[in-house]
Amino acid sequence: MKYDKEFLEYVDDILKSPEFKKRMKYEHHENESVYEHSMKVAYSSYLFAKKHNLNKRDISIGGLLHDFYYKPWKEDITKKPLFKKHGFVHAREALENSKKNFPNLMNNRVEDIILRHMFPLNIKPPKYKESWVVTMMDKKCSLNVLAHPKAWSAYLGLKRKKVKK
Repeated sequence: MKYDKEFLEYVDDILKSPEFKKRMKYEHHENESVYEHSMKVAYSSYLFAKKHNLNKRDISIGGLLHDFYYKPWKEDITKKPLFKKHGFVHAREALENSKKNFPNLMNNRVEDIILRHMFPLNIKPPKYKESWVVTMMDKKCSLNVLAHPKAWSAYLGLKRKKVKK
């Protein structure tokens, strides 16, 4: 995919980061890495922001970092209570990791985009229009899991998908 120069300028520091590049190896949804998924969400959010006169910088950064959690969730086989499972906690992990690795890119809007993108699993709704856009683009870009019915139970937290090593 070819990306706008402006978009790439907003996210350049992130894309050059060795820590972010690790996400190329983190399986996210079916047949897609966290890196690929995050690029789709960030770029589709950027294009929407460009068309609707929203903050393109913040939406690009927040969209790219929305799933910047610590380690591959599919490799975690520990039994956890429902509200401690990945879907409920990874937004906070992504925000903590983003603040640690990219403090110069953080502001209230970017933080809200990252922290609230899992609404309604995160009970508090997004505060900014840009946060809502990333939330919806994340859902849209995640619909590919519907094409894999055997994996649904893992995404619903009912059973762990076996990780191929």
